[in-house]
Amino acid sequence: MSYDPFNPDRPLTSGCACGRHADPASHDNALAVATLKARALDDEAGINAFVEAAMVKALFPQDSVRRRFIRAVGAGTALSVIQSVLPMGSIMAMAQEKAAPEKKNLKIGFIPITCATPLIMAHPLGFYKQQGLEVEVIKTAGWALIRDKMINKEYDATHFLSPMPLAISMGAGSNPTPMKVATIQNTNGQAITLSLKHKDKRDPSTWKGFKFAVPFEYSMHNFLLRYYVAEHGLDPDRDIQIRVVPPAEMVANLRAGNIDGFLGPDPFNQRAVYDEVGFIHVLTKDLWDGHPCCAFGTSEAFIQQNPNTFAALFRAVLTASAMARDAKNRELIAKVISPQAYLNQPETVVAQVLTGRFADGLGKIQTVPDRADFNPVPLQSMAVWILTQMKRWGYVKGDVQYRQLAERVFLLADAKKHMKELGQSAPDAAYPPFTIMGKTFDPSRPDAYLDGFAIRKTA
Repeated sequence: MSYDPFNPDRPLTSGCACGRHADPASHDNALAVATLKARALDDEAGINAFVEAAMVKALFPQDSVRRRFIRAVGAGTALSVIQSVLPMGSIMAMAQEKAAPEKKNLKIGFIPITCATPLIMAHPLGFYKQQGLEVEVIKTAGWALIRDKMINKEYDATHFLSPMPLAISMGAGSNPTPMKVATIQNTNGQAITLSLKHKDKRDPSTWKGFKFAVPFEYSMHNFLLRYYVAEHGLDPDRDIQIRVVPPAEMVANLRAGNIDGFLGPDPFNQRAVYDEVGFIHVLTKDLWDGHPCCAFGTSEAFIQQNPNTFAALFRAVLTASAMARDAKNRELIAKVISPQAYLNQPETVVAQVLTGRFADGLGKIQTVPDRADFNPVPLQSMAVWILTQMKRWGYVKGDVQYRQLAERVFLLADAKKHMKELGQSAPDAAYPPFTIMGKTFDPSRPDAYLDGFAIRKTA
């Protein structure tokens, strides 16, 4: 910040210690961004070292030969000799060379919740720019609007609820429009939050007549809430009421008594505790540890028209996901994404969610490091489970082509390819089983799994 004592519109002194920012909060935010950017550069240097090591290994398959050679001639001479055979700089440049994006100026929608952390943080940290993209991340009021703007091509890509691309592709709740899931944005990171007046009603079998909010019909929130109450003997269509409420309005509705609780995204579970209107009954990770919630994706048409742009988006979001997974970055990320342009939430609320050290609203401080995680892999068995629940509760009728839909919408092969390019590890399996509330889900037998539920929607 420059000083101009004769400009009536400029302060004479800065509000921060370094003199370059308007206030201490802006200073702290800029410092957090700079620190995370530096860590990202360190990660990139690590990838280059990995590529270099792989090339040397190709020259010296036996490590004992490599060690003897370097000891004999010295590290500097060894590097010169190897570079004369393998021009490492050129090879690494070729490995990192990317085709020019067809479309550089993009609009990406997001709902202001911590599920969107990778997509959001890629903006201030410059990960989109590194890929040659000029991205505007647009805060959006609700999921129906996200769906409509994607169908109408007002957004190029977006933050989705994981079930949404499946539903939109099938024409459930909208005109059928092929959509794709590039990455899972977050795993875990949700909770069932109840009004403080229900502190003594911790047994879900006593919730008959309760009113609950979820953010959208085609959401993991809806399907997990239905699963949870059904496992406790309640029919979610008859014994409780489930309403669609935008995440930002959940706490206000809880305060007003319009709902008894919600299964919603963070930071609003933690915000209910912060505002002293609710308590965290159970984290969704305790129902299904590692469950998907939100996703990042776009339309099939966009990918066909802009394959290089899509690949660039993929790399930017995967880079952000890898940083978000590292616990050491979580407090800084909370500082970066809390301001008004993104989540517009108290930093302490967001930090409690991301670090997993939080007040539960019942007088205890809990420590759950993986309360929220950001594993980006769009496993196709996740899609199959979602489809079983859509069928269970009557959102789709008739036979469902589980594997065909899962493989058409969840782009696992693309995700694995780009992760390997970035030096990230990716799993081999596409259809691992899961354990949900003590029950094993075998994705190879979806209809048998579905037939095992006593409580389900009847035709």
